[in-house]
Amino acid sequence: MDADDKPKKIVLETDAEAVRLARDLVATARHGALAVYNHETGFPGASRVALATDMDGTPIILVSSLSGHTRPMLEDPRTSLLVGAMGKGDPLAHPRITLFTKARRIERDTDEGKRVRRRYLARQPKASLYADFGDFAFFRLEIQGSSMNGGFGKAYELTPGDFALKGDVDGVSAMEESAVAHMNEDHREAVDLYARVIGRAEAGSWRIAALDSEGMDLVAGDKTCRVWYPAPLENASELRGMLARMAAEAREEIGAFQ
Repeated sequence: MDADDKPKKIVLETDAEAVRLARDLVATARHGALAVYNHETGFPGASRVALATDMDGTPIILVSSLSGHTRPMLEDPRTSLLVGAMGKGDPLAHPRITLFTKARRIERDTDEGKRVRRRYLARQPKASLYADFGDFAFFRLEIQGSSMNGGFGKAYELTPGDFALKGDVDGVSAMEESAVAHMNEDHREAVDLYARVIGRAEAGSWRIAALDSEGMDLVAGDKTCRVWYPAPLENASELRGMLARMAAEAREEIGAFQ
């Protein structure tokens, strides 16, 4: 077979729907398969890692220096992360995405380190048992590109720009911690509406784990849900009004079916 006769991968145009699916897959993943190259063995290795995301949507992991993937990752930061939707039936019928990333260790005592720790533990609360041990460290898996399979015959390639958040990212980051605490403590009914009505999620004890300039990540036990705002926040001051409007619209939707 000549080189020109080899089967070629059919890649579809990356449209807005594909970008939203890719970002949903990353935002809602509780765990993934991390692949590193081990120069000592001469083979790539894959490990399951628990996940959260940083303020800009970048995946975050917490790993021990004793883990088999940590030393290879420090020696060669080129890594891949596979995440995918779970469901019944043929596992290959469900969407999944491989992110091509570069791992960067986060210093604990910096503002970045404190933010990453808070967001990670909001998604993975059981990790609080060991997150502060001296041999554990947080890493950002900074996206360099990706390959997504949205189901049979739905292949896409995405760029780092496809994952970039729009709007006032820094402004929302500065107020995120207090806003999340306020919503979870004083507006539980609204949070439930975000998940069940807007996110079409199952009933549960939903709470906001994190929010950003384009949406929020909600959790209820092992369940996760990504809810997007109708439009990115161009200024962080718009957050309160946006959340109030979303709750009101969700109540109206429920009322229309009663």
